[in-house]
Amino acid sequence: MASTWEQEYLAIVSGRRRGVGAALVRIGLRVTSWPYAAVVAARNWLYDCGWKRAHRAPVPVISVGNLTLGGTGKTPAVEYIARHFRRQDRRVAILSRGYGSESGRNDEALVLEDNLPDVPHLQGPDRAALAETAVEELESELLILDDGFQHRRLKRDLDIVLIDATNPWGYGRVFPGGLLREPRRGLRRADLVLLTRCDQAPPAAVDALAEEVHRLIPSVPVVRSRHAPNRLVNSGRHESPLADLAGKTVAAFCGIGNPDAFQKTLAELACRVAAFEVFPDHHRYTREDVDRLREWARQLPEDGLVVTTQKDLVKIQLENLGGRPLWAVAIALLPTAGQEALDAKLNGVLA
Repeated sequence: MASTWEQEYLAIVSGRRRGVGAALVRIGLRVTSWPYAAVVAARNWLYDCGWKRAHRAPVPVISVGNLTLGGTGKTPAVEYIARHFRRQDRRVAILSRGYGSESGRNDEALVLEDNLPDVPHLQGPDRAALAETAVEELESELLILDDGFQHRRLKRDLDIVLIDATNPWGYGRVFPGGLLREPRRGLRRADLVLLTRCDQAPPAAVDALAEEVHRLIPSVPVVRSRHAPNRLVNSGRHESPLADLAGKTVAAFCGIGNPDAFQKTLAELACRVAAFEVFPDHHRYTREDVDRLREWARQLPEDGLVVTTQKDLVKIQLENLGGRPLWAVAIALLPTAGQEALDAKLNGVLA
């Protein structure tokens, strides 16, 4: 079910695919990454020098972004920040590009809509125009720019960059030779770095990553966090405790940027994963996909469960597959070190 070309691409750029043919493709991808990196550097230089001007919104803007392609956990981070300000009774709006959706509502937006029903989420290519709409029509007091680190057209008051501790530098090369959106020196624009999935990487590796970030940007706080599963949810808006998975036989599937992280989460929940299927990131499930998943789920024992992520559940909107209950594991960001620095930076935006 997974995208064959995507799997093959990752196997090549990561170095897992061996042989002369893979080596030649790797060299070609790395050469192709040079002009891509040059264009990105030139664009950033134009903004840094003021040749390209950024739009200033009339209210504070917080950007949540990353250096790499794929999933670093931005959606839980955006939710954490939005909840932080909603607890202060601030009117918050989320702005995003809306990748992965032809209708303007992608999976991230649908998840945030479910989890934050009182926070509007505007999507579109012109986020400067979205900012004006959020302020003038929705009376928003603060804007969160989702996946905004490379979106230089809208000025921000706080740039938060997420780095996934399990694959921090996207195999060390700029796309397409690796998964970096820009060279790691771009991190110098960050005001705070949030290391995600620290619990899924060896502690020594996380320490080394934090030290590397400190060398790049010595004066910028580095916060550590984990993505903590906190409940099971289904399409009927019912909830169930995570303990219901313990000892159960489950079939799991996902179409996210980091499926390995989802597998590790299931392992932590002490369920027995009998089958695991991966779809491409932002996959749009067709009727044929759902029919295949139904047949796949019927192979489970009668008391088995089907488990997915919230990003996948919001696109399928079914409570059962193949006669087995379908649940999603809801994930929340949990800072594990440096929360005081994170909260101070957030509160400083409104100060």
